[in-house]
Amino acid sequence: MTGFSFFRLSPAPSSPPPSSTTRQLSAYLPSPRELTNYMREALTNPAQGYYTRRGGVGESGDFVTSPEMSQVFGELIGVWYVSEWMAAGKPGAFQLVELGPGRGSLTHDILRVFKQLASLLSKCDISIHLVEVSPRLSEIQAQMLTGGQVQSSPRDDPVYMKGISKTGIPISWYRDIQDVPQGYSFYLAHEFFDALPIHKFQRTDRGWREVLVDEDPEVPDQLRFVLAPSATPVCLCWPCDFSILLAHRLEKDGGAALIADYGHDGTKTDTFRGFRNHKLHDVLKAPGTADLTADVDFSYLRKMTQGRTATLGPIKQREFLKNMGIDLRLQVLLQNSQDTATQKQLRNSYDMLMNPKKMGDCFNFFALLPHHRLTYPDQKDNTQPRAPLVPVAGFGELSLK
Repeated sequence: MTGFSFFRLSPAPSSPPPSSTTRQLSAYLPSPRELTNYMREALTNPAQGYYTRRGGVGESGDFVTSPEMSQVFGELIGVWYVSEWMAAGKPGAFQLVELGPGRGSLTHDILRVFKQLASLLSKCDISIHLVEVSPRLSEIQAQMLTGGQVQSSPRDDPVYMKGISKTGIPISWYRDIQDVPQGYSFYLAHEFFDALPIHKFQRTDRGWREVLVDEDPEVPDQLRFVLAPSATPVCLCWPCDFSILLAHRLEKDGGAALIADYGHDGTKTDTFRGFRNHKLHDVLKAPGTADLTADVDFSYLRKMTQGRTATLGPIKQREFLKNMGIDLRLQVLLQNSQDTATQKQLRNSYDMLMNPKKMGDCFNFFALLPHHRLTYPDQKDNTQPRAPLVPVAGFGELSLK
């Protein structure tokens, strides 16, 4: 998630007993600390962070993502980027920038689409740029995307690893989006914003107070939520948001950003939670051993990027995928497979992605686009008819003309 969460203090869910990681992680931060700092250390601390040493994606890990469920998910997103590239007039080059690429499955499936459409993209210079802070996950990504054929860069180099994909496209790895070169870019953030550190607040009779994380003086190795005794700096001046950086880049260089995540349109308050072994986990227990997440407030993203970019969505994942033609793609795959087990897996993964009670309604799609993509440019000669704007794929019904 990005931004802020407003909530009332409530009992935490049951979880395994605390471990020594509470004491180990506490050594990195003063007490009490802001929730943003706690999340940042719990998730990305070089020695004890969840994504650094664990990052359990997949059925054997702590959570499952849509790209891990079906290749169709990534293929349709690849088609979305090609569609936007065509709508922009087929620029001679573009960067695909994925934020928090997980195991690399999504980029892998997108690259398959680019290869299948090689004749269409033959005159376009494409490069892949992955923003990843976890050494462990970047190794998994490199193996999947390049077969492990990568070169490491000097420690002070913004690009800490480079390689060539199995389809011949250059790939670079970065720890920070600000290190990614400027240029016409397509950004992809799948289950990225929900893991960004957040601030929490509670309304009191003295006004809004920030919720902090502190050590419990009565219980060894246990953390607790406490209220700041007075207004903290973030209560007086909210910090710059990650989405603003994306919007600034799109405004300056062009392109598009597609965000797919848990979320809501400003209708929820506290959604901060932890996951371990596919079950809810107390966010303050054994930090560094569980994924921490909070639903994305898409109305907040819209507000923060207003003026710099246009926005579309959020719409439910099942709507977006249906608009992108998932039903047609499923039928093609079923017809091309004679294996009963494969057909069953295809149907099961389709159900997981589309069923409203599973991933279909839990995830939303949201797009940031340059304003001119959705509005007509100024036209001095109003006597000439305007060509219709090219619809944005996925956010409206698919036309099969």
